[in-house]
Amino acid sequence: MTRARPPGTRPTLDEVAARAGVGRGTVSRVVNGSAQVSPQAREAVQRAIDELGYVPNRAARALVTRRTDSVALVVSESEERVFGEPFFAGVVRGISAELATTPLQLWLAMAQRPAERQRVEHHLTTQHVDGVMLLSLHGADPLPAMLGERGLPTVLGGRTVSAIAPHWPVRWVDSDNEGGARTAVEYLIASGRQRIAHVAGTQDMAVGIERLAGYRSALAAAGRPVRPSDVEPGDFSEESGAVATRALLERVPDLDAIFVGSDVMALGTLRALRQAGCRVPDDIAVVGFDDAWVAKQSDPPLTTIHQPVEGMGRAMARLLFDLINGEDVPDVLLQTHLVHRASA
Repeated sequence: MTRARPPGTRPTLDEVAARAGVGRGTVSRVVNGSAQVSPQAREAVQRAIDELGYVPNRAARALVTRRTDSVALVVSESEERVFGEPFFAGVVRGISAELATTPLQLWLAMAQRPAERQRVEHHLTTQHVDGVMLLSLHGADPLPAMLGERGLPTVLGGRTVSAIAPHWPVRWVDSDNEGGARTAVEYLIASGRQRIAHVAGTQDMAVGIERLAGYRSALAAAGRPVRPSDVEPGDFSEESGAVATRALLERVPDLDAIFVGSDVMALGTLRALRQAGCRVPDDIAVVGFDDAWVAKQSDPPLTTIHQPVEGMGRAMARLLFDLINGEDVPDVLLQTHLVHRASA
């Protein structure tokens, strides 16, 4: 007969083992995510855990495994952008969905302002997290090198413009930004557009650089002139798209198409064109990049390049989990494709 547990105490590993009909070591292996357990035993242990409401003692487990079972996602943007723009929401959804299949817990941090950076850098140690995902890196950000010095497995969401030391565990997940941009411009050329401008993303980020490179290479391949005057920089915000479009309208009077480096910026482009009395797509065609939910709701609905944003988040989490477990895994390049709607 099983002795009743005193009121207010938590179920123990031994109780789970007794309920599941397995040894204590088997329960420990299941709780620690080991693959050395049969499916039948794993199912029995999981059922016992659910029935008893067992919660592992994370502190004791960390002493044995030297793991925290926590990973960090650090986004080098403001809270306003992280919680307001669909790209970041999609990546976080993908990460959360993938981590739900692992023992890992996620904590999210914004690291744009100096005080935020200081707090984040203090917390990113092996005592607090098992690995780190970095998103929206700008320029020669020192954070990847710092994580390398601390021996933390790291996955980048998007490639970085600065060099990464080859001797520490870092991988990246990215969309084919250059190829997608080429597809967008090739579509506009095939549609008969003659003067195609580009509202570019931030040029201290690889994503902005790569999409600009794709725009230029598509024009060059078609024998079209590549004019610096036809490119206006933005910063991936809606307002920057509007400002850049107004500048292009003033500078390029025979403009008949714009490839915009993100859907959010394209909302600003559409607004500026309406205010200028331009009809889309009759006067000027517009193609964006991302295929975010805003592309379906814009006026007119936006032709755009689809990138699998949630898939990017899933791949980031999966790579990080593999790196933490000592596996040698390759970088991931996700494919893009054109989604035709009414704006072009």
